[in-house]
Amino acid sequence: MNKIEDISNSQIRFIRVLWCDNANIIRAKAVYIDSLKDHEVSVGISRGQQGVPVMYDGVVAESGLDPVGEIILKGDMSTLTPIPYAPGHVRVMGDMLQDGKVWGNCPRGFLKKMITAFQEKGLEVKAAFENEFYLLKKNETLNKNNEKGNGKNISNNLSIDPSDFTPFSSSFSMDLNHNIIMEIVEALTAQNITVEQYYPESGPGQHEITIKYTDALQAASNQIIFRETVKAIAGKHGLLGSFLPKIFPDTAGSGCHLHLSLWHDDKNILGDPADDYGLSETGKQFIAGILHHLPALMAVTTPIPRSYRRIRPQMWSGAYQVWGLNNREAAIRVIREDDGKIKHFELKTVDATSNPYLALGVVLAAGLDGIHKKMTLKEPVQQDPATLSPLAMGKIGVKLLPQNMGEALDNLEKDEVILNALGEDLSKSYMAVKAEEWSFIGKIDSKKEVELLVDKY
Repeated sequence: MNKIEDISNSQIRFIRVLWCDNANIIRAKAVYIDSLKDHEVSVGISRGQQGVPVMYDGVVAESGLDPVGEIILKGDMSTLTPIPYAPGHVRVMGDMLQDGKVWGNCPRGFLKKMITAFQEKGLEVKAAFENEFYLLKKNETLNKNNEKGNGKNISNNLSIDPSDFTPFSSSFSMDLNHNIIMEIVEALTAQNITVEQYYPESGPGQHEITIKYTDALQAASNQIIFRETVKAIAGKHGLLGSFLPKIFPDTAGSGCHLHLSLWHDDKNILGDPADDYGLSETGKQFIAGILHHLPALMAVTTPIPRSYRRIRPQMWSGAYQVWGLNNREAAIRVIREDDGKIKHFELKTVDATSNPYLALGVVLAAGLDGIHKKMTLKEPVQQDPATLSPLAMGKIGVKLLPQNMGEALDNLEKDEVILNALGEDLSKSYMAVKAEEWSFIGKIDSKKEVELLVDKY
């Protein structure tokens, strides 16, 4: 189903036009089917939308945006997809246009630009986001304490608990969560997403469903669909599905590892069996570029203060700026198959609070810079970096990645390659939104932070 004609005589009543903003909130406007003209769907949104942080519906002044003026959100009809959990609705991904051209603040337009830059070199990147998420029980109660003057300060207290307390890969957890997981998987399949594996993760109530790789633009859209589907179906079952990277202080965090491969003429060219490490020259340059720019990329791939509660040494989250072959403590894990071949690698310093169009776009920009400059890939680290002595770390150049959002933003602000790739408009609005989030969220306690964000991501 990818044409208006396909749904005009169906039970479809609304077409949702989606966009994902700089705070990585998935938003939509729905157009009634009878109001469509010229077999296209578009809606107007305020140009201020790309300057809105996660905490409130207001525009950050430093973003260079304001509520004056309209941006056209034009639906890409090639992405037309029925929504199995919302009968009567279909979805399209929206492109932001101004005066008929791609708006400089459009995240999807940015990723398309980076894909074109690879195509100009005869290259293609294929990708998949690998999500971990929690299923939670949510309770809200009113707090009528803290009298102020003649009135009372009434607020909501949020209590969240895991849906179960089973261990990693527990078959009992599979049984407990069978109905909801099967409904999620069937809904993903109905939306043309190929599911590959499922297992309960190490946190209580935590799960992982892996999906097949595809071209870069579709991979980013699949990530939007994945998040939407998990949260909607969890809600149908009376649960909260959350991708927040760290919910409970003493349980596993949720990452969203980004798997990548490099192609030329429909052939995977990442690996080369003749190389000492099994990587092609272009593949090594691609990885070297990502590794070089990673301290700046993290302001986009791990973009909220809570992201950095997950990224810690010896937590399998990639806390060090190193790569390794099948090393789950390395920020970049190059995956060597049983036959010795290398087909893809994963970037571990990514979570689902990132806008997938921006996150994948900046990673491509970094990798392309590595190819342009023929960067040399350092030696792999084949042990847990945290076990190295400071002297050994210094000798082979092992460094901790940013430990908080402020550090990552400072690195992005200094990285001209990534800022230039984003463009003047998008880099300005994004930096402003994230600086505001860091300033606000960085000052509140952990419990309030979770209450604020757990159902937004």
